[in-house]
Order: sequence, then C-alpha cells, then structure tokens
Amino acid sequence: MTTQETVKLTRKDFQTDQEVRWCPGCGDYAILASVQRALPNLGVPREKIVFVSGIGCSSRFPYYMETYGFHSIHGRAPAIATGIKLANPDLSVWVATGDGDALSIGGNHLIHALRRNIGIKIVLFNNRIYGLTKGQYSPTSEQGKKTKSTPFGSVDHPFNPISVALGAEATFVARSIDVEPKHLGQVLERAAAHQGSAFVEVYQNCNVFNDGAFESITGKDVKADQQLHIEHGMPLLFGKDKKRGIRLGGVQGLTPEVVELGVNGVTEKDILVFDAHEQSGAMAFLLSRFQPPEFPVPIGVFRDVKRDVYEQEAHQQIERVKKQFGEGDIQALLESGETWSIE
Repeated sequence: MTTQETVKLTRKDFQTDQEVRWCPGCGDYAILASVQRALPNLGVPREKIVFVSGIGCSSRFPYYMETYGFHSIHGRAPAIATGIKLANPDLSVWVATGDGDALSIGGNHLIHALRRNIGIKIVLFNNRIYGLTKGQYSPTSEQGKKTKSTPFGSVDHPFNPISVALGAEATFVARSIDVEPKHLGQVLERAAAHQGSAFVEVYQNCNVFNDGAFESITGKDVKADQQLHIEHGMPLLFGKDKKRGIRLGGVQGLTPEVVELGVNGVTEKDILVFDAHEQSGAMAFLLSRFQPPEFPVPIGVFRDVKRDVYEQEAHQQIERVKKQFGEGDIQALLESGETWSIE
C-alpha cells in the first residue's frame, strides 16, 4: 500500500496543545489554519514533516504544528532546513519566515537556498512591518512609511519578494493572501508537490502595527479590479466580468498595458496568455513588477519549472565517490598529513 493509502489525517491531527499566541485578528491565524488543512491532503505522516523558523511573529509556527519543528535563529531557517533536507531527503521540510527575518538578516540564506533548488518549501509571511519588535519598518515597507524607526518616513526602496525569488532562479514561485484560504491552500499543496525549492509569499495583515496594508486589493468592493489571478495557459483577464486584460504593446510590443475587451477593437486574442513553465522566467518577472494603481496585483503561481534537485545530486555524487574510493575513514583522515602532539 502507498503512503497516500495508509495515512488518513485531518486538520485536528496537526493542531498542538499549545496556546496560539498571536494578537487577536492577526493574519497568521489564517495562514496556520490553511497549512493545517492542506497537509492532510499530502498523505505524508507527521513524523516525516519538519517546520523550521527563524525569529519573528511567524516563527512561532513550529510550536503550533503537531510535527517535528525547529525554532532556530534570526534569518538562518533556510540554512538549517537545507541541512535537514540533505541529511534526510525523505522528509517534507518547511520554512516559516517573515519579510524581516527572510529579507533582511536572512536574505543571503534565502537566495542561496532558492538557487540551489533544494527541496524545501519556504512560506514568507509578508506584512510589510516588523511586528514582534513593535512596529519598525521592514525590507518590504513602502517608501515614505512612517514607523517608530522612521518617524519622518522611510527613504528605503523596498524589496519585491517575488522578484527576488525569480532573480535567484527559484523553480517554484507563488503569491497568495491570508484572507483567501481556498486559494492559499491550493497554492500550498502545489508547492508541496513541487520537486525542488518552492517559495510562497503570503500577504498577511498585521492589525496592530500595519493594519490594512493590503486592504486596497483585498476589499470586497475592489479585489476584482485590483487582483490578477494568474493560471498557466490562461489569458490574463481580470475585473468583475473578466472584461479587462493585459496585453503587450508599445513601440516594440514589449510594454504591458491594461486594455478592455470590446474597446478599440480589442478581443481576447490580444490578451497575453500566461506561461508559468517558461524556463527563462521573463513573463513571470514582468508580472512580478506589477503594482497598483497602474496594474492589478498578480496572485497565483508565477513560475513552476523543473531542474535538477540539490539533495538528489549531492547524494548521487556521494555514491559515485564511494564506488571510486571506497568508504571514508574519519580517523584516518584526521591522522593524515602533517600531525604533531603536545606533551
């Protein structure tokens, strides 16, 4: 029998006896619930799942998951998760991190985990603020943001997490929203099934220190016009009646522009069809740059491509070396070469 046939779990199986200690109304609760609903669908036993976190509100995640977990140090969760996956490739290894944890002190670890294409799943909670340390601006805070650490407005230009992940050549890159649980669950399941590194940015509301950061795209009266749900092989249409779309125009036909079906002769044939499997990632990167009010915010899977998986390559290399040179001898290695003793 397969693992899928033998393992029958529910969300309750992934809930711990620990009190969930986030601020009432925090978007982290919705992300936790989505993860706990998605994991049973994977058919993976709990003892084969590990959650690793760094420092921040999101990094309490391992305490609330009835799996193995590691609450590590600031920014280093991808490095520790890499070690876990290398040591035991059969494990399903997840990283829970925030925009400050992952993109400030942890930026280097994040991009190298993604470029290596090691089979870990990184979920980045992006609330555009430092919440745990009480409201300082973060690497994703918008310019001009007034916070306790920038009382006259931030002059920093923010990171775009999706663009960073694509620039690091991550093989799976996606974005979802805490208030869209169905969509988030589907994205998480696709990330789990991906062979290699998966990066999922989740827009998450911090109702204490940055309330309403994404309200302009999540409000019921605006989300149809402010969100562009992207799907592989489908035209880039949005709006309540799917009458608005994205096409390439300009002098060289490379400039994206918003158009309306039926206006100036525009038909669905003019609309750009999205390709998440494009190896270059050019279309995905183009969409990652979309910002309101000029463009709607893309939601969904930006990139899903295949590439050699790091842990598989590493273990295959070890086996080749063993066949060529035999099993290693640590003691012999330590005593080789020039040695000395102290009396």
